[in-house]
Amino acid sequence: MTPLLDVRGLTKRFATATGGTVHALEDVSFTLHKGEVLGVVGESGCGKTTLGRTVLRLVEPTAGQVLFDGQDLVSLSPGAMKRRRRDMQIVFQDPFGSLNPRHTVRTLVGEPLTVHGEPDGPDRVAELLAMVGLPPEAAGRYPHEFSGGQRQRIAIARALALSPRLLVADEPVSALDVSIQSQIINLIADLRTRLSLSMLFISHDLSVIRHVSDRIAVMYLGRIVEIGPAADIFERPTHPYTQALLSAVPRRPGEAARERIVLEGDLPDPAAPPPGCAFHGRCRHAMPRCGTDRPVLMQRDTPHGERIAACHLYEPEERR
Repeated sequence: MTPLLDVRGLTKRFATATGGTVHALEDVSFTLHKGEVLGVVGESGCGKTTLGRTVLRLVEPTAGQVLFDGQDLVSLSPGAMKRRRRDMQIVFQDPFGSLNPRHTVRTLVGEPLTVHGEPDGPDRVAELLAMVGLPPEAAGRYPHEFSGGQRQRIAIARALALSPRLLVADEPVSALDVSIQSQIINLIADLRTRLSLSMLFISHDLSVIRHVSDRIAVMYLGRIVEIGPAADIFERPTHPYTQALLSAVPRRPGEAARERIVLEGDLPDPAAPPPGCAFHGRCRHAMPRCGTDRPVLMQRDTPHGERIAACHLYEPEERR
């Protein structure tokens, strides 16, 4: 089955004011199928947000391909890319900063319809607001009149205005009170099912990722280090970095206890990435070759589905 999204070797590097280079994304590849949710998780600074924005060409890639329904978005002209944007939208992290305070909710939610020449009457706006659990009279109010959770509902309504096929949710609940987060997560999960949405769901919170994702991609310093089915990742993490992240997640009732793995040190500087495996300086299983040879993502078939990880521990003996 042809994936809806096929990302190949996506790379993004930013020039610094001092003449250096920040390696935000390096050779990232993954697929996303129709109706699937791929959770993207990792520490702050690992490249999650850059990945989401580069996939949508809100940030131009340095190298690589982004195939959407087989069409390479990177090679599209501005006009062709604008037409393609109807099929892909984003929900930003900050509902306070992503809505123009000078516009009413009616204008904000209807803006994508106006930009793409679609009817933007009050009935359509009311339909979108109802879809996210807001009353029709909310259309005449301004963003400052709403709570953080309500603002994020407005942002989601705007993202759904053109009935996109792909939704990038970039930390959509991290700026909200804990008491509100579960409501927005449940809303997104419900909309995903009702609308058959494909989603890239970006978060640093593994509990949130677990709730919404079919598969999970774990990122470290601009690279994917492990990708696989969500249940398999949580029950049998392969990469040492994934194991450390999951060791801090509260256990569900009936789950076996996990060894607590404390990560020492900080994420390396993306402007000066270390040679070899970027995680080797914090890894308790590091071998001499980890400091010199970069591991590649290798496929491993498990009883619970395909698993891909970049770690020398799982390479054939003759390659170690």
